[in-house]
Amino acid sequence: MNVRLSCLGGLALLVALAGASAAETTVSRSNSPTEKLGTLIGAEQSALASLPEEMIVDGRQKATGTRINYDRGWIAAQPSAKGGDQLACLAKALYFEARGETVKGQFAVAEVILNRVDSGRYPNSVCGVVSQGANDNVKGCQFSYACDGRADTIREKAAYSQVAKIARLMLDGAPRGLTKGATHFHTTNVNPKWARRFPNTAKFGSHLFYRQPS
Repeated sequence: MNVRLSCLGGLALLVALAGASAAETTVSRSNSPTEKLGTLIGAEQSALASLPEEMIVDGRQKATGTRINYDRGWIAAQPSAKGGDQLACLAKALYFEARGETVKGQFAVAEVILNRVDSGRYPNSVCGVVSQGANDNVKGCQFSYACDGRADTIREKAAYSQVAKIARLMLDGAPRGLTKGATHFHTTNVNPKWARRFPNTAKFGSHLFYRQPS
């Protein structure tokens, strides 16, 4: 679900944006591998320079044209979130797990959920990930709100609107660079056993993030 261009794919697209035919002609006239590489790098740099700043992240073209700003005011200015079950499941998880967290903390929790979707170790859908274990009396819930015995009632409309917008941005391919591939998190008032074995990758507000070892 994290849409990224591969290095080769991104280079090919960037060369095309800069004028692939001209670059190809220049390369074909040289028998020097070094000169060919230099021409391609120059074309890539020219293409990057011609793109709007919000379309660039870590030297690569972003899959989404939206530049993320981890600010409540910026989030509030985004369009109302619309979508199907996956959006609803992600927004609900963010609401019950992190509605009182900072904006970065909410994005970070969303990263964990989507990292699990992509990992191959967990269900391959957002709804599957957040509800995993809810009906398993042996393993228990992966996300506490799913089996705390309370009705999942949305009472704070403004808080839900914010996390729904964050969910929409993440599902649309926003970068996942906050947690360094984290697949787990917990609040600072608990100390689960797995936290002693998993590398700690980030901390936002009252949440600590961890990456499950390979």
